[in-house]
Amino acid sequence: MTLPNDDAPSPRDACVQSLLDYAVNRARADTVTFARLIGAKLASGDLADLGLPRDTLGALGARHFPEAVYIGALPLEAFPEHPAATLHQPFVDDLRKLLLRHERPPIANAIDAWCLATIIATACLRPDHLWRDLGLDGRDDVSGILTRHYPKLVARNVDGLRWKRFLAQQVALDKGRTPGPAPGCPGCEDFDFCFRKT
Repeated sequence: MTLPNDDAPSPRDACVQSLLDYAVNRARADTVTFARLIGAKLASGDLADLGLPRDTLGALGARHFPEAVYIGALPLEAFPEHPAATLHQPFVDDLRKLLLRHERPPIANAIDAWCLATIIATACLRPDHLWRDLGLDGRDDVSGILTRHYPKLVARNVDGLRWKRFLAQQVALDKGRTPGPAPGCPGCEDFDFCFRKT
């Protein structure tokens, strides 16, 4: 009988570490961020949840983890050529545009900026807290990513709203609409907390 090893990394952490082992610059904040976001989806077998076309994910991987792409640690051939269009694609497009408009200059790489905005926007379609949908450890992880890339947008969250709700609110206000939940919010366990009727 084999006993579980409490010191063994989780599948997610093992995937993140594997990507970082192949990183061009493993100390770079964006490389670590992408390793965490991609590694979480590699571990769960849900790379399509990133919302990225195969060629774009390949370019992102080649930029940050070229050896991982070459040896197959990042299995692009199993990835859909284009993400499936959803009923909520306009929301994803609008949120991506909003995030890109607020990207703190200078943008290190246009592909990185587009990929990060797409991954965040696509995660807002799923029915959980944004940090869980991104495969991160908590709200502070999301706060760190958003603050590093979109500080002026983050500064608008004066009410301390949860990030998915706040981002959906900003998209609505940007479009001149009444704020409401992100597409994934109704499936979240805390929907009634965030959107309780007063």
